[in-house]
Amino acid sequence: MHQIVFLDRDSLPATVRAPSFAHQWRDYPASTGAEAAARLAGATIAITNKVPLRAADIARLPDLKMIAVAATGTDIVDLAACRERGIVVANIRNYSLVSVPEHCFTLILALRRNLAAYSADVAAGKWQVAPQFCLFDHPIADLAGSTLGIVGYGALGQRVAQIGRAFGMKVVVSSRSPVADADVSTLPLAELLATADVISLHLPLNDKTRHMIGAAELASMKPTALLINTARGGLVDELALAAALKAGTIGGAGFDVLTKEPPTDGNPLLELDQPNFILTPHIAWASAGAMQTLADMLVDNIEAFVAGAPTNVV
Repeated sequence: MHQIVFLDRDSLPATVRAPSFAHQWRDYPASTGAEAAARLAGATIAITNKVPLRAADIARLPDLKMIAVAATGTDIVDLAACRERGIVVANIRNYSLVSVPEHCFTLILALRRNLAAYSADVAAGKWQVAPQFCLFDHPIADLAGSTLGIVGYGALGQRVAQIGRAFGMKVVVSSRSPVADADVSTLPLAELLATADVISLHLPLNDKTRHMIGAAELASMKPTALLINTARGGLVDELALAAALKAGTIGGAGFDVLTKEPPTDGNPLLELDQPNFILTPHIAWASAGAMQTLADMLVDNIEAFVAGAPTNVV
């Protein structure tokens, strides 16, 4: 009988159905990395969303046969150690094709139209004493006619491109994989950064992508450009971004992710208090529909593994 342990059940506020095979299930609201191995003792299937499982942990778990990641990103798992042990790692794919792109454009529209600044003006009483019917204190720009640069062109990047075109934006893409889409132009990353009005990141975090956007890349962008990151915090050098926003090097940024989450030790982006920066707490993926789809796919992956035909293997 399989022993299933979910290390951070509270990270997925959705209904998780019981797998269809005989099993014993144990879950914890949350776990630290230091607690993971002890809590997984005897488990054949581990479920983790954000609790890291490193090589040292995996070495202590002789019964472990599968790690079901309750997310798309697998940087929390030592994949090499799993392959060496023959442990199957499966993730969740394409569950948030509505939620993440919609959040992405929520950030874009709020920044282009200076919603935070205008909302603050109303709260401060500026509209109430205005000499005319409206305020013009902050610039407002349309999306139509501007250039949307998408870095990474998987399923999410493609959906963002589709929405961008619906707004009348020209879409350009930088991707390491071939792009079979006649409606977009492909550019080297350096050229995309220099020419796009809005840049949206849709890449996994790994050794090749970590800090791919740093001080030099930010300096190459248009002074009016927006940088949107709903992917992974480590893609961008946060100190460099904070400096660029303070100096007016770029027009603004909208982030849903940070390098360390939650940011218990602080973060340079938390210290920014200016209307051209919006930070949300990693909730782009978290619409009710997306979370339920994720929960259903999580159990699908586990059942497929037990049936001998694993799916979404990393």
